[in-house]
Amino acid sequence: MATAALVVVDVQRDFCEGGSLQVPGAEEIIKPINNLRSIFDVVAFTKDWHPENHISFAKNHVGHNIFDTTEDHHGVKQVLWPVHCVQHSKGAEFHPLLIHKDSDILIHKGVDPNIDSYSAFWDNAKQRQTELKKRLVEKNISQLYVCGLALDYCVAYTCLDAVQEGFDTYLILDCSRAISSASLTVKLNELASSGVKFTYSSLCNKK
Repeated sequence: MATAALVVVDVQRDFCEGGSLQVPGAEEIIKPINNLRSIFDVVAFTKDWHPENHISFAKNHVGHNIFDTTEDHHGVKQVLWPVHCVQHSKGAEFHPLLIHKDSDILIHKGVDPNIDSYSAFWDNAKQRQTELKKRLVEKNISQLYVCGLALDYCVAYTCLDAVQEGFDTYLILDCSRAISSASLTVKLNELASSGVKFTYSSLCNKK
């Protein structure tokens, strides 16, 4: 029985080349993720799945610009982003080259208009939990290998929450890309000090 799962975070059109919130080098991770997924019996994918009136969209804040920082209703720091991954939009679709199956776990996050949700486990205020932990526990998963977009935001927060939820957690560096090199350095230090381990797809054995 599988004890390890692969978690692929937000490899969606809006975060890839030509998308509204393009992550540099995003397309480079698709082939290694496709190659990697075949060695895992359990694979989970996440999607940002925002309503049009989502709090993270700069256009919904009069007098603010993209990448400004404000606070949400819970007092949590909120970066204001371009409109991205709106529910049922083309930008919210997985990248067309990403291999995913109906049997895979699929988690939608960021669905509440009043709170963002970087992590695949919790919203940013820790008010609402997704079904990811429940689905993984049902499959007796204890070890997670996490990758995707963007490393310095949704991937990092997913890793941090995975550790907090008791999973032995590995970040696959070559299957992830970051928005900013500056924020990446800060997040990698935080991840390391929180117990997240770093690895590469070439080092992942049969799980």
